[in-house]
Amino acid sequence: MNDAANVRLFPSSDGDLAYLDTGSGDPVVLLHPGYVDHRFWHRQIPALAAGHRVIAPDVRGHGCSANATEPFRWADDLAALLRHLDTGPAVLVGVSMGGVIATDTVLEHPGLVRAVVTCGAATGDFRITDPWHTELRAEYARTLGAGDIEGWLDAFVKVVAGEHRTPDAVDPEIPRRLRELALHSISKHTPDEPDRLVPVTDSWARVPKIDVPLLTVNGGLEPAALLAAADRLAREVPDGRAEIIEGTGHYPNLERPEIFNSILLDFLRGL
Repeated sequence: MNDAANVRLFPSSDGDLAYLDTGSGDPVVLLHPGYVDHRFWHRQIPALAAGHRVIAPDVRGHGCSANATEPFRWADDLAALLRHLDTGPAVLVGVSMGGVIATDTVLEHPGLVRAVVTCGAATGDFRITDPWHTELRAEYARTLGAGDIEGWLDAFVKVVAGEHRTPDAVDPEIPRRLRELALHSISKHTPDEPDRLVPVTDSWARVPKIDVPLLTVNGGLEPAALLAAADRLAREVPDGRAEIIEGTGHYPNLERPEIFNSILLDFLRGL
């Protein structure tokens, strides 16, 4: 999909932030995982843009968006973009890091949010601590610290198949594309660069106050702790529910796009 003509720049208070803006209708914001960019959503954007205005940002420090030079919060960047576009309340759809951005934003800027869909995430308070993911994070740190970008990319795409599958169990186009996107984003950074992200805290305590519909959609092969956290999120939001796409891992929107898109479009129709 060639969407270059629809990618624009928002002059934030700390550099330009890139975003895709396509389609027309009620706004849906697509929030990508860490290390990639808005092109992660290539299997969703055409399906959604047929009936909605789709806004897909490159999160600060990713894709074509500026790196941070001062402390920032994801939710504040997104709120500034939506106000700049004079749009909202919008439906926020996020995978992994993007799911945390969605929950952060509905907690911090509720007036800008019409509904939330999270995938591969719960709230920013949740951490994956199982041995497989702990070792994977250590591998990220080792390879980046050594300047071994190829090694880091090899580690990064392990999450596609996950702990319980071999790489040949997934379409090889998925890790190939993720490697391409991640190489673009990681090349913008240096190992000694300070982390200027300010996390949103105390999120679990505030989840019951979320007063918009919320849907969690997760792959059935995700770690049990993550699925439990997503189920907790869906239970504690007054208008929350959970869906599982069996046989998929951290990126069900890429592994089973038809099923993911159908679930998402059904949710949007019900708003």
